Parts: sequence; structure tokens; C-alpha cells
Amino acid sequence: MEQRHLGRTGLRVSRIGLGTLTWGRDTDEHDAADLLKTFWEAGGTLVDTADVYGDGEAEYLLGRLMEGLVPRRDLIISTKAGSVPDPERRVDGSRGHLLAALDASLARLGTDYVDLWHVHAYDPATPLDETLQALDIAVGSGRARYAGVADFCGWQLAKAATWQLAVPGARTRLASTQMEYSLLQRGVEREVLPAALDLGIGLLPSSPLGRGVLTGKYRNDATPPNSRAASEHLAPFVEPYLDDTASRIVDAVTTAADGLAVTALQVALAWVRDRPGVAAPIVGARNARQLTAALSVEALSLPDEICRALDDVSAPVHHYPDHDWSTL
Repeated sequence: MEQRHLGRTGLRVSRIGLGTLTWGRDTDEHDAADLLKTFWEAGGTLVDTADVYGDGEAEYLLGRLMEGLVPRRDLIISTKAGSVPDPERRVDGSRGHLLAALDASLARLGTDYVDLWHVHAYDPATPLDETLQALDIAVGSGRARYAGVADFCGWQLAKAATWQLAVPGARTRLASTQMEYSLLQRGVEREVLPAALDLGIGLLPSSPLGRGVLTGKYRNDATPPNSRAASEHLAPFVEPYLDDTASRIVDAVTTAADGLAVTALQVALAWVRDRPGVAAPIVGARNARQLTAALSVEALSLPDEICRALDDVSAPVHHYPDHDWSTL
């Protein structure tokens, strides 16, 4: 698998990442082992997790698999901290919480360091410089090699990245930002992606297949019994992308796939993988068969005319002040 630099750093990652959101909850140890081995054998390196996935079970399971299945040195482990299961305060970006969470993640993973550590979300109740200092301490102490953020909007990302760049050598530059991005969700193109491109930050798209909808499995109101939409706790996650607008986009993806003699999954994943600023879409397959289907996109590059057609049918409406002022 092709390797790409993560933003303006020396870290190289596989251009498809493996997500572990369902590990320890819907994905058991046997399936997780098959997923990790399939990914590794295909040349994949970037494995993404978080301290809250499966209430810590995802990290614990990944750590166990690294002991005997896949060498630690062959993987780029990315995890996140900051989300908390507290209805009164869903995000805790305080320095104390983040560093304690990182230590707990390292213990579960069974490793001395993670390659990439993200602040999981912006915390308006904590000064941003305090949150970012946790990244500096983590990298300075060797517990993390690189750092980034997740789910920061445009101004938050720009402020954080600029703060880190203001004192070169003393602060850790942001290597990445993780945000949802697909043909069904192009909101990052308004401000997040331009900021990331300008500041040398690599984008790691989550849900690159539109929460599974872009595979075409839900066409004509179908709900496969083993799909996310059929799952009690994941159905609300999929439901927003089952409207008429999404249906038109899925139809276009399917038409393009038929014309290229490939699958809708391959078309949708190739589109987001090759967007400017994207380092590696994170794929959350539930089993090795699904992952193999996603990894088969490695050999596919979409023709320019197909990309333009998909761009047009999925183009988000940009109102003032997000649209191009030169058109006024």
C-alpha cells in the first residue's frame, strides 16, 4: 500500500487507515485479529483507536493483538483522549485529564508510546493553551511521537495550529486533524480543509463511506439485517444519511461504479482518498471480508470526468461568508 506523509511532518502512514470504533463491543477478538492481520498483510500501517472506544476495550484488544500477531514496529498507532462519558461535561481537555488518559491508554495498549495522539474534541471550558500544553508534554516525554486534534472546527483548528507554530522547537506542531468527510458530508471543505492545507496539517477522514450508506446497501429502502442501520445503538448514527439528497448521491456513485466495472464502495473511497489534503481515510470494517473489499481500492484511480460528476452531484451549498467572494 502506498505511504503518505502526514501533513508537513516526516511521519509516513498508509493511505488507508484501520478504524477500531466497534472493537470490544460489536467486533470480538477473533474478528479483530482477522482485521488486523488482513490490514497488515496488505501493507497497512495506520491503526486508529481512542480511549472511549468500547470503554477502553478497543485499546486493550489492540494491545493484546500486538503482542503476538503483528509486530509493534510495523504499525502506526493513533489514539485519542478528551471525550468523557459525563452528560454534564462530554469533553475534558484539561492538562491533567489528558495526560492521565494517555497513561491509561499506554497501559491498555501495552506500549511505551503511541505514534500519534489526538485531542478528541475542543473543550470550551479549558483554555486552549492548557490543552495544547498536554500535547507538548506528551511528545517531550516520549509518550507520543506526533500530535493532532479531532473534531475541531475551522477557527479552532487554525487557532490551535498557529499557537503551536508560534514558538518553533518549544511547541509540537499539529500533524493531523480527524474529521468526518465523504461524498455525503463535505462540510470540512468550507473552513477546516483550507486551514489544514495552509498550515500543513494532514486530514484523516472518518466515516469516508458515509457511515456505510455509500456502499449502496441501503438503496430502495433496504436495511440488511447485519448492517449498522439494523443495529439498535448504531441506527441513529446512520439515519441522517438515508434522506433523498443522499439517495441521489448514492445513485450517482453506483452509476459511476457500473461504468468502471468496480463497486460503489471503491468509487466512494477512492474519491475521498485522493482529495487534496487527505492523508488517509479511516475505514471501520466489521470483518475481514469487508476490509478486503475496501483495501482493493488501492489499484483504483478515478478518471477526472468521474470525479467532476461526483463533485457536482454532491456539492454542498456554501452561503455567505463561505462561498467564493470572487463570484459576488
